[in-house]
Amino acid sequence: MTESGTYGGPTALRIMLGVHLRRLREAAGITRTDAGWAIRGSESKISRLELGRVGFKVRDVDDLLTLYKLDDGEERDRLLNLAREANNPGWWQRYDDLTPNWFHSYLGLEMAADLVRTFELQFVPGLLQTADYARAVVNLGQQDKALSKTEQDRLVALRMGRQQVLTRQRPARLWAVVDEAVLRRPIGGRKVLKGQLEFLIEASKRHNVTLQIIPFDKGGYTATGGAFTLLRFNDSDLPDIVYIEHLTSAVYLDKREELDGYVVTMDALSITAAQPRETERILRNAIELLEKPSSARG
Repeated sequence: MTESGTYGGPTALRIMLGVHLRRLREAAGITRTDAGWAIRGSESKISRLELGRVGFKVRDVDDLLTLYKLDDGEERDRLLNLAREANNPGWWQRYDDLTPNWFHSYLGLEMAADLVRTFELQFVPGLLQTADYARAVVNLGQQDKALSKTEQDRLVALRMGRQQVLTRQRPARLWAVVDEAVLRRPIGGRKVLKGQLEFLIEASKRHNVTLQIIPFDKGGYTATGGAFTLLRFNDSDLPDIVYIEHLTSAVYLDKREELDGYVVTMDALSITAAQPRETERILRNAIELLEKPSSARG
């Protein structure tokens, strides 16, 4: 499948190709060590290739397909073409100088996803942020490094560009669960927050967006570890992935036992949260509270 077919980028394509190569190697009964030797590499290089964590040289892929005795000319051409496409940069790579390396993979996976399920307890999810709110978040995240106006603009443009995943011809589905605290925290000031809440009301009406709020009166809930995102893909060659972002790094989980735990947690959060039909009411109440004088808000 081509990049235009997946709406993804090099990350998703590398993972897809890696899955194919692993299956062919295992079917041929060849070890990673022997495969590495065939391309003048190591066992760890084959492991990284099969996990889609590094770029592919078309020559290496060609040599591996020969080693694995792939005789189907059409399939061979398809996989070699996939290797070439996996080396093409995604649109977001123009921002590489401003974003950490560990975030680049997520951007490619997000664009390839069919379903994005996310839980947030501090910020509005990035795919639902307004430009003003996004700028305020960008500035909060750069306390140790003053960004120029141009750099701020580029980071905001990146975040706005990511949102095309929800508006393209075959849009992804977004299912977001957020803590009510997100609606009360005046990121960027009260005016910016009001605009953000009004935007959420409109966004929640889209056919491919489900937004749920966990109200304060629900008490505690299961996701004590913090925010996380589940990515699901239409292509069977792409495993579901859990993305967890830390201060200076990120974790990508794709083992079945790890995924199952996060799916159960996300389902529990969805049950704890108010039903989607209550979302607009909760948002409007948050706007009304925001508009009250500080003395009236207590």
